[in-house]
Amino acid sequence: MRNTITNLTTQDEQVACFQNVAVHLEPGGCFVIEVYIPELRRLPPGETVHAFTVTPTHLGLEEYDVAAQIAVSHHYWVVDDQLETYSTPHRYLWPSELDLMARLAGMTLRERWSDWTRAPFTSDSRSHVPVWAKPAIDAVRCDGRSPTTKGTGCRPCAA
Repeated sequence: MRNTITNLTTQDEQVACFQNVAVHLEPGGCFVIEVYIPELRRLPPGETVHAFTVTPTHLGLEEYDVAAQIAVSHHYWVVDDQLETYSTPHRYLWPSELDLMARLAGMTLRERWSDWTRAPFTSDSRSHVPVWAKPAIDAVRCDGRSPTTKGTGCRPCAA
């Protein structure tokens, strides 16, 4: 699902999400999401609102609080000659911040695409699909109870 991580509106909630994912992943498993890139470059100096959809039946505006890293998406639809509205807050993240959250949770970046077709991620991409992996573990039991991990610099367990 697109932008689900941004529905968590604090950094602590987002970090906790990554940690929860890492706990549930099998070694070698991947965490994949799709996230939009905030269009802050489109904001004129001093402005806080950017229109991302303008059609005869739908107006979509993104309202940015740059200091809080919060964007509120405002939607206005005309349905059966009635105006319907909906607004949702999102905490936007940059790719580097997402990668750091993954690293804090013990995952590493495997790939990053611009979209689900695996198009290359560039500075002009409007979204990205990062793939983080939980390292595969080569566990060895040295006393029948405590695992050690080969090649990671971990100290062997006491036998």
